[in-house]
Amino acid sequence: MKILYYLPSLYTSGGLERIIVFKANYFANHLPDTQVVLVTSEQLNKPSFFPLSENVKHIDLNVCMDYPFDQSSVLKLFRFPFLYRKFKNRFLKILKQEMPDIVISTIRREINFLPLLKDGSIKVAELHVTKDFYHPNFPKGMNRFLRARKDHVRLKKLKLMDAVVFLTVQEKSFWPELSNVHVIPNPLVLRPKDVSTCQAKQVIAVGRYVPQKGFDLLIEAWSIVNACYPDWVLKIYGDGNPVELQDQIDRLNLTESCKLKPSTTVIEEKYCDSSIFVLSSRYEGFGMVLVEAMACGLPSIAFDCPSGPSEIIRDGIDGFLVENGNVEEMAKRICSLIKDDLLRKEMGERAQLNSARFHIENIAAQWKDLFESFGKNTKGD
Repeated sequence: MKILYYLPSLYTSGGLERIIVFKANYFANHLPDTQVVLVTSEQLNKPSFFPLSENVKHIDLNVCMDYPFDQSSVLKLFRFPFLYRKFKNRFLKILKQEMPDIVISTIRREINFLPLLKDGSIKVAELHVTKDFYHPNFPKGMNRFLRARKDHVRLKKLKLMDAVVFLTVQEKSFWPELSNVHVIPNPLVLRPKDVSTCQAKQVIAVGRYVPQKGFDLLIEAWSIVNACYPDWVLKIYGDGNPVELQDQIDRLNLTESCKLKPSTTVIEEKYCDSSIFVLSSRYEGFGMVLVEAMACGLPSIAFDCPSGPSEIIRDGIDGFLVENGNVEEMAKRICSLIKDDLLRKEMGERAQLNSARFHIENIAAQWKDLFESFGKNTKGD
């Protein structure tokens, strides 16, 4: 069996890139008689941020539609037809050359033509972003029609795919128009050697410094927590521009108790140095950092946002779910874990045990079952 994945690039440290590389490596190394090809389109001659197994073949189409990222929208629109045609032709050439049994799309530009191809391969789509926020950069109001039109076209193409894989049951419920659906969560990438003792007076949050992650809400909640427990510290690790968040921290006089940190390659150590994990996102595709924190023995608190946290945290057992955007309730739950050492430790222990359901062996078995459900002769031999 030959599996071909497509995503734009592998040189960034994003969650999608991390998960796809991790699954590709595992499938190539552990699924019998399986070959894996990773196709990118704008790798820019850079190495993969996450190491690729020598058993995974990487092909780059060298068609840069998004890069440079600061190009004007007018220039991008002008260049798009030529670049898209080039991208499609090179993609089709690779399919003819590699002859994969299964092609897995991350629902980018390839979704426009992939479902219509009659090359004999099974077409699978993986959705990593929750439905209502698939186009988060679209202006609201005047472009509502354009957004609805793009959503309609995307749905039409997804109906033509052999299978569409969602990360959560909740996400599946957002797509009642589709019948070719499956739910397979993301696998746990970390296998921690140590776990937290839940004794350090430190709370941790992880994610990009963007509005989606809701760190402005978390900082607001922390101002309430800090008034009660000034000896505890909140550390937020992420990429991006944190100027506005730092201004908020300074304005609330939280400079000593709330620290913005750059992303780190040793995030496992940072989890284990902390006692509570908080996810303040307004929306998620899944919430992989929740699973990572739980695997490190941290009780977690998360806004019950779409979609993911409600299917990761077992409310009141290994963590707490909070009404989405409710800052006061978030602060209350953080305080409840700070003041109760026994509850914090017990929840952390249960979180570590419950995270095992996301181990790659369990997730890969679900993918293997899906692949085998397509039948042995995917090319009609």
